Amino acid sequence: MGTDLNAVIKRINHRYLSEIPGSAARNLEEMSLKSAIEQIRHQSADALAPVWPLLGVDRAADLHCALPETISSEVMNQLLPTEAARVLGAMDDEDRERVLNALDPSLGTQLRGLMSYPDSTAGRLMDTRQLTFRPDMTAATALERVRGGHGRTLSTLFLVDSNNHLIGQLGLQQLALAQPETRLRDLAKSVVAVVRATDPREDVVKTADKFRLSELPVLDVNGKMLGLIRHDRLVDALQAEAAADIGSMVGVSPQERALSTPWFSVRKRLPWLQINLLTAFLAAAVVGAFESTIAQFTALAVLLPVVAGQSGNAGAQALAVTMRGLALREVTTRQWFAVASKEIGVGLLNGIAVALTCGLAVWVWSKSIGLVLVISSSMVLAMIAAGFAGAAVPMVLTRLGQDPAQSSSIILTTVTDIAGFSAFLGIATALSTML
Repeated sequence: MGTDLNAVIKRINHRYLSEIPGSAARNLEEMSLKSAIEQIRHQSADALAPVWPLLGVDRAADLHCALPETISSEVMNQLLPTEAARVLGAMDDEDRERVLNALDPSLGTQLRGLMSYPDSTAGRLMDTRQLTFRPDMTAATALERVRGGHGRTLSTLFLVDSNNHLIGQLGLQQLALAQPETRLRDLAKSVVAVVRATDPREDVVKTADKFRLSELPVLDVNGKMLGLIRHDRLVDALQAEAAADIGSMVGVSPQERALSTPWFSVRKRLPWLQINLLTAFLAAAVVGAFESTIAQFTALAVLLPVVAGQSGNAGAQALAVTMRGLALREVTTRQWFAVASKEIGVGLLNGIAVALTCGLAVWVWSKSIGLVLVISSSMVLAMIAAGFAGAAVPMVLTRLGQDPAQSSSIILTTVTDIAGFSAFLGIATALSTML
């Protein structure tokens, strides 16, 4: 009699799971894990497979790890690859490998590929071990789930609907202060921001910085939640992106590391060095155009690096401030005129101050009023041009849809050298009767 009763219960559960999977999924989530395992451990894969996509990813992963190996593999075979990868992603590394190794090799390879996101994407940054919260869940139930979260720390709760689409969020403090019987739907607010798993790290950093987020949800192409990028990973991504930008400014690839092979470093650096060589010849051509003036007044050759050095430093300062403004969204390309005007003004004032100091030093050295006029006036013009270039280069690159950090330092150096040399040698030629 007992055996017959168990068989009847098993058939009822089988029909319930296969025909009303949404209701079954909610019940399996509300049960204790031990009770839920007891309900499904003797069921077939045909009954369980329709329920798995509707379960919260944390409960689906926990239940799947409790299935017999043969049933586990059959369920994975029946799930869509994206759903199977989602469940696998929520498992611990050891459990995931055990489940994957039991699968048909071709399916295992496919699922590993789905879970292996490209470098520097949101998928590589996210933590897939997440807790599931439903809008009809009470505050008391949600708090209990947070307490039993197996070490998963969170400051924000993200709510998903019956199909596991992200629909809202609320803060942990807000949950803790709510009345126990309050439903999460009554506490939830709209989701502030999300990223897709394939979004580049740069977009992740921009989104997190724009909205001042400590946790950022990651969705798949269907809007289902895959995981969270937590605060520590966001900080890591911000630091990595900043380091990549610093390297890009001087033509260093973001992929290059301190211990990269020499051949890799050469391949990444040499093209930009060749470009820099071309721009250096442009600057040299400017100097060559005034060869007769330099030959006549050798003191000009001594002072030429002074103008180039000061204008280069002034341009680098303007470039750094403008780049930071663009990165932090303090300015946009629409404000190019205001930014450029400000840097021109800064260049004028700094140029006058530096010209006075430089002019005094040149007078003491040469006792030539003509040389003082040349170095002072060219210094002011060169620093104005440097300030304008430092603001214009990243603005133009952004306007063209390019990364404003990409080798901007190389471009800026060329502009400031040409401007400085032209101003200095041009004025020297014009005032040659005073030298």
